[in-house]
Amino acid sequence: MQKITPFLWFNDRAEEAMNFYISVFKDSKIVSVQRMGDTVLSGTFKIEEHTFYVLNGGPLYSFTPAISLFVNCETQQEVDELWNKLSEKGEKSRCGWLKDQFGLSWQIIPSVLGKLMGDPDPEKSRRVMHAMMKMDKIIIKDLEDAYNQK
Repeated sequence: MQKITPFLWFNDRAEEAMNFYISVFKDSKIVSVQRMGDTVLSGTFKIEEHTFYVLNGGPLYSFTPAISLFVNCETQQEVDELWNKLSEKGEKSRCGWLKDQFGLSWQIIPSVLGKLMGDPDPEKSRRVMHAMMKMDKIIIKDLEDAYNQK
């Protein structure tokens, strides 16, 4: 069992959010839905091996970018697909960050970014950082070009 589970508080769109998230991520499913009459009170869904808990808790709280979900992507195709789906009806931001239509913040980050920025040559990592700072959606080729001074 997962020891720590993200708990996502929605005003009244928890079921819609679960359905959206499982449509975005390939290996995902709704695990449970607890209803009170016709209204969804809470539920759980999985993305890959990660479980998320949702609650329709009312308008008392809303999401903030201080907490985001970091998605490690292996290919530009994966970055593009997740960026486009999650940012649709949402809000695109800098350096791979976006807010989805529910206000939840995501970071769509290619794994190569960490490798390039972690290079022991500080000039190479600086060039990669500067290239990334100019991007909204992260473009792997542009990071690699900056790393290789192209």
